[in-house]
Amino acid sequence: MLHCSHCDAQFHKWQGRCTECGKWGTINKEEETQPTRKQAPASKAAAVLNLSDAKKERVSHKPTGIAELDRVLSGGIVPGSVILLAGEPGIGKSTLVAQLAASITGRPQGTAPTASSYYVSGEESEGQLLMRFERLNIDPAAIAFSNSVDVGAIISAAKKEQPTLMVVDSIQTMYSSEIDNLPGTPTAVRAATAQLIECAKSTGIPVLLIGQVTKDGSVAGPKTLEHLVDTVLTLEGDSGSPYRILRCGKNRFGSTEEVGVFEMLESGMQPVENPSARFLEERAQTPGSVVTCIMEGTRPFLVEIQALAEKSFFANPVRRTSGFDASRLQMLLAIISKRTGVNVSGHDVYVNVVGGMKVKEYAVDLAVCAAVISSIKDKAIAEDTLVVGELGLGGEVRSVPFLDRRIKEAERLGLKTFLTPKTVKNLKDLQ
Repeated sequence: MLHCSHCDAQFHKWQGRCTECGKWGTINKEEETQPTRKQAPASKAAAVLNLSDAKKERVSHKPTGIAELDRVLSGGIVPGSVILLAGEPGIGKSTLVAQLAASITGRPQGTAPTASSYYVSGEESEGQLLMRFERLNIDPAAIAFSNSVDVGAIISAAKKEQPTLMVVDSIQTMYSSEIDNLPGTPTAVRAATAQLIECAKSTGIPVLLIGQVTKDGSVAGPKTLEHLVDTVLTLEGDSGSPYRILRCGKNRFGSTEEVGVFEMLESGMQPVENPSARFLEERAQTPGSVVTCIMEGTRPFLVEIQALAEKSFFANPVRRTSGFDASRLQMLLAIISKRTGVNVSGHDVYVNVVGGMKVKEYAVDLAVCAAVISSIKDKAIAEDTLVVGELGLGGEVRSVPFLDRRIKEAERLGLKTFLTPKTVKNLKDLQ
């Protein structure tokens, strides 16, 4: 049997391209590890229960001590749960996990450890981990460590230690002695994850798995890895920006709408309690600068949109974006040219979202257009102005969700003028 290493699709014969995920050169042969079984007798019928007679299970969240992480996890870590944390190399996953392992122990200052975290690393030695703890000013006395990659041995140690939290860095380096596969293969990742999940559910020890990602940003290994775990967290950010966004893509014990904002400093990942004020603290009132509001889950963030329009010397003007969809910019420029008469065809246009944020919602359409027009006309927009709205192809300004929350957040930071679908009906009104 042949398997795709990217999506785990199965094929009877080799082919260059996977028909399921479209990847090339990912189909490899894996030996069958399960022995041939004899025909088993017919199974007994499964018990059928009436849900109206079932008892509701109360889920208790244990706070981690990191406010932004607790926000994303809907209050904290649930005992016996399995969490998958993924992110680009160097984004800060190991730093955040090290701080979590130290904060969740519940160890009072100056007292002996009452509980410990169990940190398992298949990528770093104890010396390397100790250097990180010293840099983060973390006392490692309450943290047990193993440098093993054998899941069976790790589970045996966890059952003996009974830690408050078990961290596995990373799941792609683990293997199970029950199968004959190298670490990192889909079969090995599935088997290791299944054993760790069984350990978490039977002992009540929460398990945090760090997952590597592929070059397109998805979690490495089979897609079933994300289906097996209880919670999937993703740490995002621009390498040139100190800010990191923690998102929740799946959560069986709470909401997936909340996000956490951190700042990557030498002392570790520090929660940002007021992201809007932090993103706007260095803003200058110049042509092409506009303040808008985006929604990350249920939280409104004020961000600055910058646009620079310069006379083009090329047959095809340059269009560059940072943190904004380039194809969306092309459409907005066409709307500006057609509906307002402002000439954009002779200008190179650059759009930047300050702070390394990546904006995907259409509520910033009006702000991007206002920034471009402001730059072309070399006329600054008032500093206390908020611009929010989606644009239609006819130049009409359409309504956006959570408008009241966006305006309330802007008023909290001192903004007084609001260009929204309630006050601006067409793009022409901006001129």
